Formats: sequence, structure tokens, C-alpha cells
Amino acid sequence: MSPTPVLITATGPDKPGVSSVLFAALTRQGVEVLDVEQVVIRGQLVLGVLVAVESDPEGLQEMVEQAMATVSMNVDVRIGSAIGADPFAPARRGSTHVLVLLGRPVTARAFTQVARTLARMNVNIDTIRSIADYPVTGLELYVSAADDTPEADSELRTVLADVGARGGLDVSIERAGLSRRAKRMVVFDVDSTLIQGEVIEMLAAHAGVEPEVREITEAAMRGELNFTESLRRRVALLEGLPETVLDEVAAKIELTPGARTTVRTLKRLGFRCGVVSGGFRRIIDGLVTELGLDFAVANELEIVDGKLTGRVVGDVVDRAAKAETLKRYAAEYGISLGQCVAVGDGANDIDMLTAAGMGIAFNAKPALREVADAALSYPYLDAVLFMLGVTRAEVEAADVADGLPLVRP
Repeated sequence: MSPTPVLITATGPDKPGVSSVLFAALTRQGVEVLDVEQVVIRGQLVLGVLVAVESDPEGLQEMVEQAMATVSMNVDVRIGSAIGADPFAPARRGSTHVLVLLGRPVTARAFTQVARTLARMNVNIDTIRSIADYPVTGLELYVSAADDTPEADSELRTVLADVGARGGLDVSIERAGLSRRAKRMVVFDVDSTLIQGEVIEMLAAHAGVEPEVREITEAAMRGELNFTESLRRRVALLEGLPETVLDEVAAKIELTPGARTTVRTLKRLGFRCGVVSGGFRRIIDGLVTELGLDFAVANELEIVDGKLTGRVVGDVVDRAAKAETLKRYAAEYGISLGQCVAVGDGANDIDMLTAAGMGIAFNAKPALREVADAALSYPYLDAVLFMLGVTRAEVEAADVADGLPLVRP
């Protein structure tokens, strides 16, 4: 006689001992365990066990129901054909993709649209878990796509990005597997990414040329103006500023909310973290020390007799140089480009984000969002962690272990 499949689903308040009581009952019947899955949602447990029993499945059912009653758990037992799909079929292959949804909040309407879109594209949701409740709500979905080709990948990314934008969600989708968990280096842009605002505009305010500089900056970030030329034109407007202004501006820099948390957490995980900036090295040196960054590359302003000359020393750190810097440090640390993450906001970050295994556009201009693997529209840099699968609970637990206070409103 062939074995009979039995699917047992126990639900109720999560508490110690539920699993041990259930499996003790199963042991007494000498069953074979085929599959197990458990999830806890806000203190409510759902535990499913698929087993094969050689004889008397009804006796097993009665024993399980009695055992679960002793721990005040509800139980549903289905035998044989009542289970539905073939329980002895080979286990389904692992998920093909990991989808991260961030919102403030993630509304039921927005999630419904995502779920409907996945279903329409023949993509099954395998598992869902919460990864953040502050400062944004984050959900991580493991999904399986029936059409697992590069062309289908591209279409899935495009469609989900559109659905997310219409629903007020930031969406990231990556291939599941080891590559997602193998990231080892993150490179940040500085202005309007790691820090708030644009340093050159702060310098321009001291020179009384802020409107002119801002106009050139915005044109460059939109990709309408060559970055090298735009930088030279903006720096020329700073001619004559005293050198001390650089230190004054550096002292007024404000980090983007979540920046310290992001770098601190990445360093705990063994990541190499650095910055590649079209800004100025003298301004960001303090950040390198404060955050414990591994490397920093930026432009050097020429100073003569204590004043800015309006020129840059050496080659400009432009769009191409940013990508080359990422590649150079990846090679130096023995890290493949697929294990690199790049985060930026402007058109001059396009090559860098494209070169990295994962490119994240942070409150970015359209030109960059179009080529990025993920786009963040909320002003919290720690959302980068959620895109990498790090949960808010894990971040806070590590902070507490290090004696740091939890910071929530």
C-alpha cells in the first residue's frame, strides 16, 4: 500500500512548545515529514506540515487534533485528495526573483495592483515578509516567474516600476540566489545623496553667485550639459573666495537622514564603503573620518595665496571617472562588479550605476532613474539597506548590542 499524504495546518497565538507538541504526536505515528513551513505575524502563528503516513490517516488526524487542543491551537487536517495538488510531486524550484516594495505607507490598493500585475505576468508570489516599519514600510517578496529569460526580466522591471510609481511605491527587483546575498562594496555619490544639498551651491552663496551656479548644476544633473564643462564654469564663478570658506561650508554639511545608520550597518556586515564625488575633496574629508569610509575620490580646488583661483587641479571627476573609480576599487579589494552597489542622484552617476551589480537612484533625476535597478523616492538613505534585504529589526538589534540608543520619533 502506498503512503497517504496528510497536510496539517495549525494556527493560533505563538508560544513556546507548539512545534514540539505537534511533532511529538507525529513521531508516535511514525510519519515521514515531506515539507514544513511556519510564519508568525504579530504574534499569530501559522504552522503547516505535510507528512506521509503508511496507515490509519484518520487516527493521525484524531491524535493531532487532541495534541493541538492541549496548547489551545486551531488545527486543520486534510487527507489525500483533499489536499489538492499532488503532494508527492517534486518540490518546486527556488524563487527566481526577490521583489522589495517600500512605501509610506504600503497601501492595500497599491499592493493589490502589484499582486495583480504579477499574476497577469504569470509570476507566483512564494513568500512575503516585512523588512521595515520605519522610516518607511518595507515588504520583501520572493517570487517565481514562469518565463525566466532576460527579455522577460526587462519587461517585469519596467512594468513593476510603472505600477509602483502610480501606487506611490519604490520597487526593486533582483535575481534570487547567492548573487543577491554576495554584495560586498557600496559606492555613494555625495551631494544630494550622502549629504543634503549641493556643496558648490553653498560655496556660491558665499560668493553671491548662487542663482547662476544652481542653474548650471540643474542643467548638468538633467544631462543637458557636459559635467566637466559645467563644473569648470561653476568653479570659475568662485574665483577670489577665501580658503577659509571651505572649512566653514564643511562644518555646515548635514548628512542625509539614515546615512550614519546605513554606513555603520554596512561596515558591520563587512562591506567596503566609499564615496566618489563630482564635488570637492577638502569638503568631504571630514565625512570620510566621521563615517569610517574606506576610500574617497573627489575634485581638488586650486588655492593660491589663501584664495580660490576658480580652477580645478588635475582631471575632473566626471561621469566616466566615477565608473572607473568604482571599477578600480573593486579590483583593489578583489570584489567583482556584480558584488558592487552604486548609489547616486544625477546624470553624472549613470555610468557608475550601470557598472555596478546593483544601481540605486536616490531621489534622482529622470535620466538616472531610467537606467537604475532600483529607485528610491523617500529622503531616507537607510532605505538602501532594505533594498539589500537587511531588515529594520536587524539594524536596531545590532545597534542595541553596540550600546547605541534607538532613534524613533
